[in-house]
Amino acid sequence: MTLHPFPPESRIRWRRLDVSGRENALFQRTASGWHLSGEVVVEEAGVAARLRYAVDCDQKWRTRSAGIDGEVGGHRIRIAFESDRDGHWTRDGAPQPDLEGALDFDLGVTPATNTLPIRRLGLAIGESGHVRSAWLRFPELRLEPLEQTYLREAEHCFLYRALLDGTTFEARLETDAYGRVLRYEGLWEADEYGNRRSACPNHDA
Repeated sequence: MTLHPFPPESRIRWRRLDVSGRENALFQRTASGWHLSGEVVVEEAGVAARLRYAVDCDQKWRTRSAGIDGEVGGHRIRIAFESDRDGHWTRDGAPQPDLEGALDFDLGVTPATNTLPIRRLGLAIGESGHVRSAWLRFPELRLEPLEQTYLREAEHCFLYRALLDGTTFEARLETDAYGRVLRYEGLWEADEYGNRRSACPNHDA
């Protein structure tokens, strides 16, 4: 089953499951594609952060630009990224050759950006897709390539894998009908998730 047409505007709130943290995010249709913005307040690995982000995508959900500003560990930050949608990236105007081929921006401190490849890939149940993303690692704020795979196990369940520091990281992502993440296994849960049963087969939420 394909994903439902994305609404022109939608909001979602998450709470962190393993540490103190909350997030509010907003998805909006624009004249040329989609705009994602949000604010995250979290403390992870002993680092407290309050971050605002904005990501612009084209109509196929390919990232065109992303910006992050706020405070991390008591220090002000402001970072801007640009992509030509063919896999060429800059950070604050400087080329990032290590990111060649990446079509998606992945902000490591939020589940919001997982929706971008989920929408872009448009997987049927049982299909999988490979993603090379421009990943902003938190709390290091280091931009690096991240090889990822999404397997759509069920209508509202994706098995997510990423090669992280030479080790495979794996988590199930439970979504709504639009591909917005309602539960990121072990890390995030949306207010809308409530007490519903897991959407993932043979998996205890």
